[in-house]
Amino acid sequence: MNGLDGFDLLRFPCFYTFKVFGRRSETFSTKVRDVIAATVGGVPLDSVKVRPSEHGKYVCVTVLTRVQDRAQLERIYADFHEETEILLYL
Repeated sequence: MNGLDGFDLLRFPCFYTFKVFGRRSETFSTKVRDVIAATVGGVPLDSVKVRPSEHGKYVCVTVLTRVQDRAQLERIYADFHEETEILLYL
């Protein structure tokens, strides 16, 4: 089991929600949006929600976007893995 097996239950194309966590900064949400946009194209600002942690040190960026297939999901998660600013992603 590789953590991506749950994707087999999705019907593509579909809307998918990414949750990405990192240290709070002025550019973090833009970085997350850019990583996703590199694979799926533009990500509208109204598809992005930013929520700071209780003490404000960290932030969760939630992005709802349309993905065409499993390959796009795998590419985005691989790109998240390469980004040093991203601490955790779901």
